[in-house]
Amino acid sequence: MTTFDERENAFENKFARDAELEFLAEAARNKQVAYWAAELMGKSAMEAAQYAKELIRIDFETPGHEPLIRRVISDLDGIADEATVRAKMAEFLASARERVIGPAK
Repeated sequence: MTTFDERENAFENKFARDAELEFLAEAARNKQVAYWAAELMGKSAMEAAQYAKELIRIDFETPGHEPLIRRVISDLDGIADEATVRAKMAEFLASARERVIGPAK
């Protein structure tokens, strides 16, 4: 194997690992968003856990995050607006990335 092939393999492995870590961070973010929204809606701990599973499933089954955002906004009808939901999602993604990937360098 040449040095070029080794570098190519290293880059491919890094890309795959980075994608895996981002997926884990997004799943953690979705769970945090679900528990935050469930608390605002006054759901019990069991209901919040089920709601988290639903949101993770929605994000997993549909491309992009817009369906997830629309669902949370709809569920929080009048409790929180779109800007608040998006801000919380960004906040939770940053904290999830830090936990999963580590601090930004």
